[in-house]
Amino acid sequence: MTQDQPASDAMNTQPDLEENWYGPDTATFGDRVAAAREAAGMSQKQLARRLGVKIGTVRGWEDDLSEPRANKLSMMAGLLNVSIIWLLTGEGEGVAAPVDETPIAPDINALLVEIRDLKTQIGAAADRLGRLEKSLRTKLKGE
Repeated sequence: MTQDQPASDAMNTQPDLEENWYGPDTATFGDRVAAAREAAGMSQKQLARRLGVKIGTVRGWEDDLSEPRANKLSMMAGLLNVSIIWLLTGEGEGVAAPVDETPIAPDINALLVEIRDLKTQIGAAADRLGRLEKSLRTKLKGE
């Protein structure tokens, strides 16, 4: 604990899961599209019709099987009243986290936070592994 840090901040060493409900570590692009669509009170069929695409296309986006082109992404952000950046990353102007009436027990919340942290570590390790593999391939080609 530093001199400038309040005691209450020092006690809260684990981040709350609701900090960034739709962030890149907790939600996918498809999750954000579905949440924004639902918050706007639209069905998949209505969104598809307003964007001029097939309902299967919207389903593909929400299931993370495909991604929209830039023009459809821009239109979708406008229709759903969220920013393009929020749809892509979960940061910026978007939908508020859902309100859950049932509080999460502290021990369960701690487990969920630990799972999220482990997922982040695994992702970072996978990125590092990819960089190492690329470096190795480059060195092998040079020999």
